[in-house]
Amino acid sequence: METLWQDIRYSLRRLRRSPGFTSVAVLSLALGIGANTAIFSLVYALMLRTLPVRDPGELVELLHRYPGEPHFNGFSWQACQLMRENNHVFAGLIATVYQPFHVRGEGLEPQTVSGAYVDGSFFPVLGLKSAIGRLIGQEDDRVGDSSAVAVVSWSYWKSQFNLDPAILGKQILVENVPVTVIGVAQRKFSGLQAEASQDFWLPLALAPPALRSSHGGSLWLVGRLRPGVSMEQARAEMAVLYESTLDEQARITNNPFLRKMKFEMEPAGAGLSQLREEWAEPLLLLMAVTGLLLLIACTNIASLLLARGAARESEMALRISLGSGRFRLVRAGLTESLLLSVTGSVLGVLLAYFGAGVLVRIILAAKRIGPPIEFQVRADASVLFFTAVVALLTGVLCGLFPALRALRSVPSSSLRNTARSGETRHRRLLGKGLVVAQVALSVVLLSAAGLFAGHLSNLEHLDLGFERDHVLLVVLDPAGSGYEGARLSRAYQDLLERLEAIPGVRSATICAATPLSGAGANRGATVEGYQAKPGEIRNITENWVAPKYFETLGTPLLAGRDFKPDDQGHARVAIVNQTMAHYYFGNGSPIGKHVTFDGDNRPYEIVGVAGDAKYYEIREATWRTIYLDTFQETEPASHFALRTNVDPATVGPDVRRVVHDLLKTVSVGRIITLDDQVDATIVPERLMATLSGWFGALGSTLAAIGLYGLLAYALARRINEIGIRMALGATHSDVTRMVLRDALTMVGTGLVIGVPLALWGKRLAASLIQDLPSRCAIPIAFGALGMIAVASLAAYLPARRAARVDPMEALRHE
Repeated sequence: METLWQDIRYSLRRLRRSPGFTSVAVLSLALGIGANTAIFSLVYALMLRTLPVRDPGELVELLHRYPGEPHFNGFSWQACQLMRENNHVFAGLIATVYQPFHVRGEGLEPQTVSGAYVDGSFFPVLGLKSAIGRLIGQEDDRVGDSSAVAVVSWSYWKSQFNLDPAILGKQILVENVPVTVIGVAQRKFSGLQAEASQDFWLPLALAPPALRSSHGGSLWLVGRLRPGVSMEQARAEMAVLYESTLDEQARITNNPFLRKMKFEMEPAGAGLSQLREEWAEPLLLLMAVTGLLLLIACTNIASLLLARGAARESEMALRISLGSGRFRLVRAGLTESLLLSVTGSVLGVLLAYFGAGVLVRIILAAKRIGPPIEFQVRADASVLFFTAVVALLTGVLCGLFPALRALRSVPSSSLRNTARSGETRHRRLLGKGLVVAQVALSVVLLSAAGLFAGHLSNLEHLDLGFERDHVLLVVLDPAGSGYEGARLSRAYQDLLERLEAIPGVRSATICAATPLSGAGANRGATVEGYQAKPGEIRNITENWVAPKYFETLGTPLLAGRDFKPDDQGHARVAIVNQTMAHYYFGNGSPIGKHVTFDGDNRPYEIVGVAGDAKYYEIREATWRTIYLDTFQETEPASHFALRTNVDPATVGPDVRRVVHDLLKTVSVGRIITLDDQVDATIVPERLMATLSGWFGALGSTLAAIGLYGLLAYALARRINEIGIRMALGATHSDVTRMVLRDALTMVGTGLVIGVPLALWGKRLAASLIQDLPSRCAIPIAFGALGMIAVASLAAYLPARRAARVDPMEALRHE
């Protein structure tokens, strides 16, 4: 320990005497380690952090999907009961429905909290215990004779009741229903969702009848595997049970498309996530990119340490001659690199803390539908352990080669060559090899930046079927306002007139699904004149809109007419998109034909054909879509769209004022521009393009610094040689060409290695990300040319300095 402390103090003094080198090294490592820690903290929070329950590895999530669509967790009560009572693979199956609750009570401000309805097996199957009181059990979950009870989270107990045990037995109004608090969940448990915490749990028996419908699809199901049962065995048995539930639901709902759904099962030990499927692959790719950045930083620091070690070669030889042990010198060298990595990691953790917070806000800004989420990144033990491991490996990688030079040093030879110019061949190859590695990795980073930037550009220039600029979207919430049915329709028609009178507003309309909102509905339908084939998917997408919808959104009306105000009270009419018209009628006209939905005998007459537009995902193929007049329905839609002549965001306050003046009890929910809503759908691609661009620029800068440092050091060692060359007739241009030739040789070697790596990485990224332009060679050409430009600039300065060497001054050192 005494000698170790001596090494640390000596290394600190050396680093303090070289502030330029220390600053560059620490900053390079801080950026590399910080970027890796920030991305890993997101990966850990989203995919690796396990739930604080008993044996989380035994939990599985039950999922299903329509063909060609993302999977989802949402089953009927009938399906839940059938699978629970007939399976042989689960030790327990729990059902839950996530829902925000409006809460008020004595000593509580009216507030909305995140909560869930849970069945009686929820807490027992998870193996949870209460902090105080008891948890919801089977006796609390019986429809008809269930007492209204509730369990709250430990964090809610602390924030609202200051850990007062008197909360037990307290009555709180939840959704205007008085419930009695019977217990507090254990401290670390806040629900099954990975990025959202729940504060209230109520028995499923208290849920609205629609949520407990026999054939609805609102229940989230999670099972616990029996000991010795594998995921494959459970998936096979549950798929058979699931098929039997589909047959029954398809028969009752008269929707044969249900039989096309497929059962899936995924591990749930890390919790249920709304973001995992969308963000897992981008985050893993970013993790790979930041790993390359850290490798570049390591090779850069290693090359600088090699140069410093070479300058100290005579010192090391003298130490060995005086009796110092070689392993002691190795340890001293590693101590210096470890000090750099530790300092860089401390600064990197601070950068990661702020960087991860920014990334979380970006991710949450991309969420368009569903309940609110609270994605939190915490610097817990696992993240700190990851940072410590990265710091240790970085320090070893940076200092290993320079430190090992002490083992191969020959004291007599080193002391004899103290004043000798030039370098050994081995030393030159090692230094150049590090620069070549930096160039190769930088080419991969720059190619990735070009690849993701090109992908983002393609998405931004897609034809979406509507005009995204100068449109404001407003969501109203009429629940509990007293407006419903015909009264709400009349109020909305009056509101449209008032909105169009706002200065700067050209037109206003209503819709149920706004473009790229993720919302929408679909039903099986029969189209007049078309004979469906056996097993054909008959579902079409529906959207309920008001007159002027296509004018406001900028979607062209290709044939027929728009909806009219006097359609209300007359025969039901519809407008279809171009894809639906071509699918059912080919080149014929659909005007005047009729569409009848399953379970509804009243037909809709097609009166128009609109252009195709995207509603769910920007990358999706266009669906067969039908637009229905919202004022012909029992309840109108509540999404308003306004096209403006001015910046749409400036119209927002006037919209709130008009709604409040006309509909005092109707609340205004979300106000957003259509441009922002479209941008939210490509946040992962925008984030990847931006970060990979920054990382590529940073990596190439580090490579340029490494190249500059190597050339400057090599030229300093070759100053005598250059003086002799110039004394024998070499010109300034000859010396410049010599230096640039050496630099471009290293860059060319790096390109030879880096281009195949970039090609392999591009194919790997294309296998993970949909529609990535994997066959385009432009990103790799961009990376190669960018690296050549940066390297040429880095080599020019040493070359210019070498060309200005005074031969007489250089020869005086011989």
